[in-house]
Amino acid sequence: MKRVITYGTYDLLHYGHINLLKRARELGDYLIVVLSTDEFNWNSKHKKCYFSYEKRKQLLEAIRYVDLVIPEENWEQKINDVKLYQADVFVMGDDWQGKFDFLKDYCEVVYLPRTPEISTTQIKKDLETKGEK
Repeated sequence: MKRVITYGTYDLLHYGHINLLKRARELGDYLIVVLSTDEFNWNSKHKKCYFSYEKRKQLLEAIRYVDLVIPEENWEQKINDVKLYQADVFVMGDDWQGKFDFLKDYCEVVYLPRTPEISTTQIKKDLETKGEK
């Protein structure tokens, strides 16, 4: 069985996320999504999520491409996760190109193109603009 692992916040889940998860799953037989916890998002990324970790986890678990959702609690856990879950492929969006090449010692690293016209950041900006009108 070929295992694929990917990481993200997945707040305000949208079709760009679904496209990425679908393409990630096509690279193997089992997809593990490592989901940033609320604490990690706030303390390390300085991001406040609209949905809680539990709600975001519930949404991801309902997607047919996703086999397992586990928490991301720090930047440094990736090597341990790849080893522990015996991941064959590590996948991220191409906006992270080159940032995780250090994992090539442990598994294949793939950067997938993002869906260009959609992002959570853009959704939040659009909502803020609509609220100002």
